[in-house]
Amino acid sequence: MSTCRITVLMAALLALAGCSSGPKPADWQMDAKSAMDRAVSAYMEGNSRVEAMEFARARAEISSTGRVDLMARAELLRCATRVASLVLEPCAGFERLRADAPAPERAYADYLAGRLQPRDSALLPPAQRAAAAGSDAAVKAVSDPLSQLVAAAVLLQAGRASPAALQQAVDTASAQGWRRPLLAWLGAQAQLAEKAGDAAEATRLRRRIALTENSPAAASGLKP
Repeated sequence: MSTCRITVLMAALLALAGCSSGPKPADWQMDAKSAMDRAVSAYMEGNSRVEAMEFARARAEISSTGRVDLMARAELLRCATRVASLVLEPCAGFERLRADAPAPERAYADYLAGRLQPRDSALLPPAQRAAAAGSDAAVKAVSDPLSQLVAAAVLLQAGRASPAALQQAVDTASAQGWRRPLLAWLGAQAQLAEKAGDAAEATRLRRRIALTENSPAAASGLKP
């Protein structure tokens, strides 16, 4: 059986790429999916300029279909990268489409914002349903790295993220080489250590942050 080589979150939100066993996807599908892949990677690596350029390409391809559901999913995926990196702000691109967006997309937007109603949990992608319940174990059980970081961030927004959840997010971002979320989660850990009065741990984390920032890309500043 053939499979689509895309992340769980990408599959759940976009469904743009076809599997090799099915009909050949249209050119716009492949172009949009490729652009979204590059946009997600660029953002997580800390390259805002490339991310904006690639997302504009994806948006242009999707707009050719006139489908609100697909555009809403693309906007949500973009916002998911922000949430995963602890950039907790309104998902403006989606909110412009909310009135015409299907119920699952509205539920996912509410999930990202930390205001999902329990009755809407069943509308989430499978990777997020258990995590929406808000437990460290559920977050750790999410296998897709981006989905796991999103789940941890939602838990943090709700004030229910334990030190173990923060460490899991740090480990996940580090394993993927995702500089932007790694810096964000290390910063959250450092703040927690400072609040607890653990100066030695806070200092250690600040050293790791400095190490992570030590690159030409980071020197120019990581911006949302």
